[in-house]
Amino acid sequence: MNDKTILVTGGAGYIGGFMVRKLVERGYTVVAIDNLSRNDRPELPESVNFVEGSVGDRQILKSIFENTRIDGVIHFAAFISMAESMKDPFIYFEDNVYDTLILLEEMKNHNVKNIIFSSTAGVYGNPTILPIPEDHPKNPTNPYGQSKLMVEQILAWYQKIHGVSYTALRYFNACGASLDGKYGENHKPETHIIPRAITALIHNEPFELFGRDYQTPDGTCVRDYIHVLDLVEAHVLALEKLFENPTGSIYNVGTGQGLSNSQILKTIEEITGRQMNIVEKERRPGDANELVADVSKIKNELGFTSQYSDIKTIIESAWKFHSK
Repeated sequence: MNDKTILVTGGAGYIGGFMVRKLVERGYTVVAIDNLSRNDRPELPESVNFVEGSVGDRQILKSIFENTRIDGVIHFAAFISMAESMKDPFIYFEDNVYDTLILLEEMKNHNVKNIIFSSTAGVYGNPTILPIPEDHPKNPTNPYGQSKLMVEQILAWYQKIHGVSYTALRYFNACGASLDGKYGENHKPETHIIPRAITALIHNEPFELFGRDYQTPDGTCVRDYIHVLDLVEAHVLALEKLFENPTGSIYNVGTGQGLSNSQILKTIEEITGRQMNIVEKERRPGDANELVADVSKIKNELGFTSQYSDIKTIIESAWKFHSK
């Protein structure tokens, strides 16, 4: 049995829920906090202490840290839509930056020294080098990417001044569901292409494709898709490394392979045997042409390789989940 206790913020969310189950499977004790603003309370293992509340609520955090010895924090709680952040930047800076500051202050006050931070490839903006290495210039094209970059910078100062050890994982596109289809992606509202496309097919509704004028081979934007099962495995590796070697690290988490929106939609049609009704719309402001990870650093330093991130496994697992 593992003797460490992990606080997972956003533990009722899509990736958070998978993370909580993975940690329990690995023998960790888990406390999960989520304000349930964008999702329902999920089915979590019975051993998990679930707290409904916001990471920005000092009293709730104090109570957690005073009543439980927390060894590390995995911080997912955040708003995640690039498009929404272009309409409402305030909630992105409040929720993603200010609430994280509150969390870090309470960690400092209770001598909790380890945090894994859920960052994003959105910190790079429109890349000038592909695949994108971690030391690529940071030039976010929307408040969402900016908010995550601000937290990365804050973490570096908290390490320097207060000795907080951190690993920031810059996700590319998290996707897929559990292989049995029991757990999957169910944001409210949903902005990600795979669940949106599958849901449109299931309900026989048109699918809105944003933009065919990107500087890419087929004119639709290109992304690096990482299965959620691989993503949470990367967090476990990062956490174990942090306990062994307290430091400040940043890693891309992706596959190093890019797929265009058109390729994704074509694969969904092939796997489901159904034809999609695609309606072409204007591109969304703040969306980059192509985001593909250079994954050599996480491979070399954490020994991470993806197991489930081929597009067939991603789409089949997501289809199984949404079909239910």
